[in-house]
Amino acid sequence: MQTQLAPQYQSTPEGQAAEAILRKCVHCGFCTATCPTYQLLGDELDGPRGRIYLIKQVLEGETPTRATQQHLDRCLTCRNCETTCPSGVQYGRLIDIGRELVEQQVTRPTHEQALRWVLKNGLTSAAFGPAMKLGQQVRALLPQVLKDKVPKAQPAGAWPKRQHARQVILLMGCVQPSMSPNINTATARVLDALGIECLTPMHTGCCGAIKQHLNDAHGALDDVRRNIDAWWPAVSQGQVEAIVVNASGCGVMVKDYGHALAHDPVYADKAARVSALARDVSEYLASNLPALQGLLDPERVKAQGALVFHPPCTLQHGLKLSGLVEGHLRALGFDLQAPPAEAHLCCGSAGTYSVLQPTLSQQLKQRKLGHLQARQPQAILSANIGCITHLQSGTDTPVRHWIESVDACLKR
Repeated sequence: MQTQLAPQYQSTPEGQAAEAILRKCVHCGFCTATCPTYQLLGDELDGPRGRIYLIKQVLEGETPTRATQQHLDRCLTCRNCETTCPSGVQYGRLIDIGRELVEQQVTRPTHEQALRWVLKNGLTSAAFGPAMKLGQQVRALLPQVLKDKVPKAQPAGAWPKRQHARQVILLMGCVQPSMSPNINTATARVLDALGIECLTPMHTGCCGAIKQHLNDAHGALDDVRRNIDAWWPAVSQGQVEAIVVNASGCGVMVKDYGHALAHDPVYADKAARVSALARDVSEYLASNLPALQGLLDPERVKAQGALVFHPPCTLQHGLKLSGLVEGHLRALGFDLQAPPAEAHLCCGSAGTYSVLQPTLSQQLKQRKLGHLQARQPQAILSANIGCITHLQSGTDTPVRHWIESVDACLKR
């Protein structure tokens, strides 16, 4: 796609990156066939190709409108279009650039500004944990729209106390320890059984994805730098084998630290090293799978019953790990059903999308649950806290992280 950047963008890193991405697009439209919002709305401007044209117009100097902003807002950033694209267009990076440029030129209504401020500051705040605990205590009294966002309280289980020569850093995340604490402790217990210790350095927090996708690029980079600073002593000394992430949405962000800070003279090299160490827990366990097989109780595995896996968009399109978790589960003996129909499509969670675009999000959730429950599984497994919470709000079938099922079957 030919483009001529407006003078104000020609010498900026964002403009140059966007131009390189735009030039790869050949207008083929394959992306529209796999775009969830295009399938729901049928509007060219609510599909990747249409949004690319809108961003191109802004970069060429046209003034964006409120309608431009809304079309970009409706994108889930699921990156399904990247998996489909034959030309390798990095749409995820382009939409981030486009949204930020439009945000600078189009003033949002006051209520939208307030909601976005609450989300980007509240979800990443130290106060989120106490607030979630309070919400869980009064959950029965909450209106349904809030009850859907407040999962029932669950025990976290014990954190392993053994020390091991093999060590990794485990990203705890911002909302996961409060919303589903057993995911982190289950991960630590599985790794402990393999003789691997999980380190959780202090002063870490959100990976940066929440602010990044709410068009606060500077705030996101502050989160990134804080995490790098917290991890750097262990990383620089070669103390850890990997930085393990058990939320695929966070994994995409951490693996992108090197790109995000590529122009930072202080952090560029550190960020690149951190990104190189980042592993989704399914990636990290791949080389340890034979050992893990011998640590599971076959009877407990059998008792899990028929399971179905929902692969988050960030796992299959962002991290490009499609099929890896499913292969692990089958190799470990779990009764994993065949992939559900439309497994490539987003469930509608997409970080804060379910709050900002509730109508589209609910439609996608019901569509996804219809496919997942078609064979009446005993549980739905996934790999991202947002998807798990979102799906659980629409069904009585248990929805949990796949590592929790593995942990439940360890020989004690």
